[in-house]
Amino acid sequence: MTTLQPPVAAGRRPSRPPSRRSRRSWAGWGFIGPFVTVFALVFLAPLAYSIYLSLFREQLIGGTTFVGLDNYQQALRDEQFWAALARVSFFLAVQVPIMLGIALLVALALDSGRLYGKDFFRISVFLPYAVPAVVASLMWGFMYGSRFGLVGDINAALGVSLPDPLSPGLVLASIGNIVTWEFVGYNMLIFYSALRVIPHSLYEAAQIDGAGQWRVIAAIKLPAIRGALVIATIFSIIGSFQLFNEPAILQKLAPNAITTDYTPNYYTYSLSFSGQQHNYSATVAIVMGLITMVVAYAVQLRGMRKGA
Repeated sequence: MTTLQPPVAAGRRPSRPPSRRSRRSWAGWGFIGPFVTVFALVFLAPLAYSIYLSLFREQLIGGTTFVGLDNYQQALRDEQFWAALARVSFFLAVQVPIMLGIALLVALALDSGRLYGKDFFRISVFLPYAVPAVVASLMWGFMYGSRFGLVGDINAALGVSLPDPLSPGLVLASIGNIVTWEFVGYNMLIFYSALRVIPHSLYEAAQIDGAGQWRVIAAIKLPAIRGALVIATIFSIIGSFQLFNEPAILQKLAPNAITTDYTPNYYTYSLSFSGQQHNYSATVAIVMGLITMVVAYAVQLRGMRKGA
């Protein structure tokens, strides 16, 4: 005997069994689960713990006590912190445009197709990025040495007296040279990759119109890699505010020029590991993170605005 099934209304599909929908939902969580777990452990948990630490203060009398936002008020009045922030802001304003400008020129030269041995040149420019920051700082630090390094050897060989790169007036420029040497190749690769995906039809149209190389760069290449320029700028801003390795390594070679509060990150490190002020160190780190986030977001909004 055949059992008649109720007719299905037109335009409606029979619903899937709940078990199948549940299995599909759990399958999605299985794909993103490892990332969510690692993200929570290495980012969210330390961030939450830092915020927790910033609300307390360790005192000789009474031990660790809850102080609310007192640590943040202290950070806003901390002259050492604001001096360090002003220093890295000046570093950012000078070093980042120079570094990105050099990287852009190299990328445009490689993309032009007129550079002899461009594969070797591209690898040579990118190679410093593979050198760890600590090794690069040590290498350049010993070259900067006026008594034991390259500068000292040049002074002895030529009988001259070159300015000391590790002096208080030049050490920030010396750090900028190290950072530029390290990251020009990285930013060049970002720009060069963006240039390689520009449609060739745009170049053909420009050739038909009789546009020269500079006109092609200004009207086609630069507008086409605008997104890459914004990304590289944001990465460079974040890296400048996080400046730590270079001054921390060079401080041993130039203790009179680089103090323990030379940059905000170095100041945070010194507060925590040398001054044993873990709670206030967490507060400074959070304030610096908020400042970095606001500046990076403002640059992103400005860079991606139409007609900017």
